[in-house]
Amino acid sequence: MKNLSPPHYALLFTALLAQLPLFQSSYHEYHDALSKSILFFEGQRSGYLPQDQRVTWRANSGLSDGWTYNTDLTGGYYDAGDNVKFGFPMAFTTTMLAWSVNEFGDLMPSEDLRNSLVAIRWATDYLLKTVSQPNRIFVQVSHKWHRTL
Repeated sequence: MKNLSPPHYALLFTALLAQLPLFQSSYHEYHDALSKSILFFEGQRSGYLPQDQRVTWRANSGLSDGWTYNTDLTGGYYDAGDNVKFGFPMAFTTTMLAWSVNEFGDLMPSEDLRNSLVAIRWATDYLLKTVSQPNRIFVQVSHKWHRTL
C-alpha cells in the first residue's frame, strides 16, 4: 500500500465504498426527513390558514399584520416560533427551496413536490406584499405582546 500514489488511494477507497451494502431504509429515512422538513414550513405559517393545513394545532395568526400602515402583510412564515417574520431569511430560505425543487423536483414524491410548491407560493405571496407600496419595503413584522396584570 505504501507504493500507491494518491489517485490510487482514491480508487481503492471508491472500490471499498462500492462494496458497502446500501439499505432500502436509507431512502425511506431521506423521504421522511424531506416530508418533515416541508411540514415544518406549515407549522411556521402566518395568516389565514388553508383548509388542507396539515399542522392541525396551528390556527390563523397575524391577521392584522400591516394595519398601522394600511397594508396587508398577512401570510409568510414566522422565523422560529417567535412570532417574528424576517424578510431576508425568508427570502433566502424560499430561494433555496425553490432551487432545490428546480433541480430535484422530478425525483421527489408527488405529495412532497406539491407541498414544496405550496410552501414556495406561501412565502412568495407574502414577500410580494412587502414590496407592493412605492418607496417602501417591509423587512420585518413582529408583534408586541402586552400582558395585563
